[in-house]
Amino acid sequence: MTGSDTPPSFRLAYVPGVTPGKWVRIWHERLPGVPLDLAGVSAAEAPDVVRSGGADAGLVRLPMDRTGLSAIPLYTETTVVVVPKDHLVAAVEEVSTGDLADEVVLHPLDDTLEWERLPGRPAIERPATTEDAVELVAAGVGVLVVPQSLARLHHRKDLTYRPVTDAPESRVALSWREDETTDLVEQFIGIVRGRTVNSTRGRPAPAPAPTAKPTSKAKSKPAPKAMPRRAGGAGKPAKGGAKRGKPRRRS
Repeated sequence: MTGSDTPPSFRLAYVPGVTPGKWVRIWHERLPGVPLDLAGVSAAEAPDVVRSGGADAGLVRLPMDRTGLSAIPLYTETTVVVVPKDHLVAAVEEVSTGDLADEVVLHPLDDTLEWERLPGRPAIERPATTEDAVELVAAGVGVLVVPQSLARLHHRKDLTYRPVTDAPESRVALSWREDETTDLVEQFIGIVRGRTVNSTRGRPAPAPAPTAKPTSKAKSKPAPKAMPRRAGGAGKPAKGGAKRGKPRRRS
């Protein structure tokens, strides 16, 4: 089979914490003849995977190096702190970075948040991954600040999390190569943006229907004939009937 005979397919990379299931299901409903191949990649390597052509598009985390890439932000995640269930933080609804000043805050090498200054006290050594950091939280070594989806991904029964009101946020975006905005990429953009299958976005508007014109055979309706004018001028009432004679006397 030649390359031109190979059916089209779409390769989608996605980073940990992102769940593309809904969009994949819609893709299969709308394009049943085009396979969609998923590839899980780390947040750090995702831009290079898309940039190098390893995927047609990627669900990535911002901020990132956008060189040669287009990106559409999809949503912004809540940032949370992961703590043991018996930690003091578990007793409140939310915290600020100032509330973590006395805590050892773990900072894994694959951290997806862009910090100007990490809160709390630094650990002796940075964990290699977020998963490793979660294990250290469970062991009582420190706490971990991450996007909420990553806290859910690495959920443990002995841990919980609370929102951090003033921490940096992570945005999830759809990214693809600037010079490769193909029809299939456009299809996926429409899906993640919630366009319906009948959306006319990007399609030319239909020409208006021509207005019907009368044919040459059509005859105009004759104007009604004018009523004849009465003698004596218009608007005067008609006179009565024949003049009566005087009644005769009987002899």
